[in-house]
Amino acid sequence: MSTSNINVRIPQLVSLEAAIRIYYSRIELSNNDIRELFGKIGSATIVKLKRKAREVMQDNKRPIWNAKLVNTEDAYTAWGLNIADLERRHKKLQMLEN
Repeated sequence: MSTSNINVRIPQLVSLEAAIRIYYSRIELSNNDIRELFGKIGSATIVKLKRKAREVMQDNKRPIWNAKLVNTEDAYTAWGLNIADLERRHKKLQMLEN
């Protein structure tokens, strides 16, 4: 895997539940999906996040079907979001709240 040339601070997730739902419901992510994940972020940040995701897509030889979208699995990888970890945390949080 190549070293990332894109420097972007990965914002805090809005919610674990939203991150998990988006992961399983979207094959590719739009700007609106990214805003739902990270909240009120600017267009420039979204562009940088998508560029970082496209680097992983390129490394994985994943085709770009729509220039406005990025592959969900590769985006989560690029942004350091491990779905198994998110699910584990969400499950633990649900147990603590009950």
